[in-house]
Amino acid sequence: MFSAAFIAFISVLPSVLAAPAPLFGINFGEGSSSNSSPSAISQTDITNELLRPALFARTAYCPTDSVANWSCGGSCNALPGVKVYASGGDQGETPFFFVASDPQSKSVVVAHEGTDPSKLLSDLNDVEFKQVAANTTVFPQASSSILLHDGFQKTQGRTSDIILSTVKSALSSTGYNQVLVTGHSLGAAVASLDAVMLRMALPSSVTVESVVFGLPRVGNQDWANLVDSLFPTFTHVTNQDDPVPRVPPQDLNFQHPSGEAHITAVDSGSGDATMLQCPGQENENCADGNSVLDSSVSNHLGPYFSGVSFGGSACQA
Repeated sequence: MFSAAFIAFISVLPSVLAAPAPLFGINFGEGSSSNSSPSAISQTDITNELLRPALFARTAYCPTDSVANWSCGGSCNALPGVKVYASGGDQGETPFFFVASDPQSKSVVVAHEGTDPSKLLSDLNDVEFKQVAANTTVFPQASSSILLHDGFQKTQGRTSDIILSTVKSALSSTGYNQVLVTGHSLGAAVASLDAVMLRMALPSSVTVESVVFGLPRVGNQDWANLVDSLFPTFTHVTNQDDPVPRVPPQDLNFQHPSGEAHITAVDSGSGDATMLQCPGQENENCADGNSVLDSSVSNHLGPYFSGVSFGGSACQA
């Protein structure tokens, strides 16, 4: 979860600050938005396409020692048969993460934990929001026009080597040819960066997909366009009045990629979510149209659908 001061600060930056050149590493400019009508996502599609990634993203909040041997209680029990190849993190500069194989989907799964608000270093990751050039060692095909959130790129870089090497090893040992990358909050940002890294590094015979939750904006318009070009099925789920998908603001030259699935309501009895597929990179009928005054941090944590919430307390160990 992002620090309240950070959300409050950048959510109210006025667009009149727009300027043609960066100031102290901060680029000012406003991205584009769509007002195209969203379409309904069925409960069947939520269950078949989104639930399993959400369960893996939830498990990333569990202590790394219990994840390593897949003994994290209900969170792990909801995903039987999983084998973990690597796990780590300190909930500080490096949030929890793991790489595992999923026999049900025949995929190698990469999952990243979101921000732990009780850890100051994690909050610092979020407030380092100046834009910097993409690291071409990690993203060799990134053009010089692509700019990324400094803190997110630094966080992703701390685990990029072990993620890439472990995914390659797991693909080889399992014979699988699919990779799923997921995460929530800061973990969603890192996961989207990982997905691009993996797509650039792995052969075309391997399918790389990414489904993330509560994704903040990660980079500029050229970054959003790159994600669109690499991942036609990229999905980022936004939950009702969660403020995090609206930060950092477009006024600071940040832009979401396409693929938003927006939850408009969650039934407290059944746990079913009413969800919309939102056309365009930013859609005024979905999270981009939310009012700052109606922001709900509790929506960031959930529940999202099928009773799935995120955060340390959601790990059912």
